[in-house]
Amino acid sequence: MDVDFSKSADGLVPAIIQDVQTHKVLMLGYMNAEALEKTRTEGKVTFFSRSKGRLWTKGEESGHFMMVENVSLDCDRDTILVMARPTGPVCHTGADTCFNEKNITDNFLIELENTIIDRKENPRDGSYTTKLYAKGINKIAQKVGEEAVELVIEAKDDCEELFLNEAADLLYHYLVLLVAKGFVLEDVMAVLRQRHK
Repeated sequence: MDVDFSKSADGLVPAIIQDVQTHKVLMLGYMNAEALEKTRTEGKVTFFSRSKGRLWTKGEESGHFMMVENVSLDCDRDTILVMARPTGPVCHTGADTCFNEKNITDNFLIELENTIIDRKENPRDGSYTTKLYAKGINKIAQKVGEEAVELVIEAKDDCEELFLNEAADLLYHYLVLLVAKGFVLEDVMAVLRQRHK
C-alpha cells in the first residue's frame, strides 16, 4: 500500500474507521507507517496517538478492539479507510461511535448475527446460543440438519405459521453454525455475488 506520508510534516495521515456491517463511520484517527503496518499485520486498528506520542491500539485499555476486515487508500494516497468490526463501544465515553451515533443497521439479520457473535465471544448464563456453543460444532451442525428436515416437512403442509417458524429456526441455527466456523453472512454473500457474474 503506497501511502504518501510525506504530505504532512509529522508523517501522519488521517485514518477513517468504518463498520464493515453497518457502514457507520466509527471514528477518525491518525496513522504513520508503523501504525499502518501494525494494523495490517495484527488485525487490530492501531493509530499513532498525538496526545500520547506513541502507537496506540484502539481497545488496549477497554478491551473493545476494532478488528480489521479491509484497508484501502483514497485517490490522493493520503487518507486511509479501514473497514472494521468493533467488539464493543468505540468511544471512550461509552458511545457506539465517536460521533455519538448508534451503530445499528436497519438489517435485522445483521443485528441477529452481531448478537450471535457476541454470545460466542462473551458467553451469558441462560442464553440458548451460549449453550449451543458450549456443546460444540457437532451439536450445532446436527441442529442445522434437524431444522432443515423440519422445514422440508412443513413445506409439504399448508400451515403458514408452522412453515415460517421452522424457516426462522433454520436461519437462526445456520447463522450460529456460520459464526462457529469463523464466518459471517458477508462471506457467503461474497460467494453468491461471484457466482452471479
